Amino acid sequence: MTIIGIILSFVGFLYLCWLLFALAAHALPFFAGVTVGLATYQSGSGPIIGIVVGATAGAITLMAGQIAFNTFCSFAIRAAVTLLFALPAAVAGYHAAYGIASVVVPTDGWRQAMAIAGAMIVAAAASARLAFSAPFGDGQGAAVGSASDRLPSATRLKARPVLFRVGWRADR
Repeated sequence: MTIIGIILSFVGFLYLCWLLFALAAHALPFFAGVTVGLATYQSGSGPIIGIVVGATAGAITLMAGQIAFNTFCSFAIRAAVTLLFALPAAVAGYHAAYGIASVVVPTDGWRQAMAIAGAMIVAAAASARLAFSAPFGDGQGAAVGSASDRLPSATRLKARPVLFRVGWRADR
């Protein structure tokens, strides 16, 4: 019975780590939604209105970030949007890694080192998740030198949906 408990604890720990990396790119919209929702609630609107306004603010923040990253080709704008999404993810990664390290590591120096490493890894995962959600090229077809240039035209996908983007992108 003890072995089953250890195995299930390990599986649960791995699931929480996967969840941290999967949701890292959504830390900024979550923080924005919670902040706006709590401000709405504290202004006397009530809990239901606070939740609705907070969820709406979080969704708008996520859509605005996705649209800004996908429509602008400037490296500076994309880097700024990536930094905006990576900083809250780094804060969340730091606190999650510090919480895990406080259970496992006895000395404070190593806890801080593991927490900083966790923050950097989670921020990199959020940046990569945001970068890989963007379409390749200039938005007018496939990127130069991509794998779809080497495929016959019958095997190319004609339309690919992009998360939270208005419309469809057609490769011709």
